[in-house]
Amino acid sequence: MSDSQQLQVISRYLQKQHVLSICGGDPVWCANCYYIFDSTKTAFWIMTEQDTRHGINFVRHTQVAGTVNGQPKTVLLIKGVQYSGRVRLLEGEEKVEARKAYVKRFPVALKVSAPLWEIRLDELKMTDNALGFGKKLHWKREE
Repeated sequence: MSDSQQLQVISRYLQKQHVLSICGGDPVWCANCYYIFDSTKTAFWIMTEQDTRHGINFVRHTQVAGTVNGQPKTVLLIKGVQYSGRVRLLEGEEKVEARKAYVKRFPVALKVSAPLWEIRLDELKMTDNALGFGKKLHWKREE
C-alpha cells in the first residue's frame, strides 16, 4: 500500500472519531479535546482556552503528540492512531474557516468563545487489527 493510500485509510478513520488525547509541555501534561480533522492540511483543529494547563503549554512548547482511539470490546477490532505535530493558535481567515467547520460538527461550540488551535501533523501511525493482528499504517509529512 502506497503512502498516499495509507494516509487515505488513516484519514477515513480520523474523520469518524471526535476525541483526541494531546500531550506536551515541560513538565508533560495530557488532555482530551474534541477535534475535527482537516484532510487537505493533514491537521486537527481543536478548541480550548489559552489559560488551561495544556493551552499554556501550547504557547511555550509547540511540539505535541497524542492518540485517537475507540473503545472496542474485542482485541481483533482495535484501531487507533498515534500522532506527532506542532500546535499553533489560529488567527484571521484560518480561524474563521476552522470555526465554521468546528461549529458545524459540534453545534454547542457556537456558544463558546474559546480560541481554535491547529495541530499540523508531522507523523501518523495507525494500528488496525481488522486488517490483521498488529497491522500498522504509517504516514510522515515530507520535508
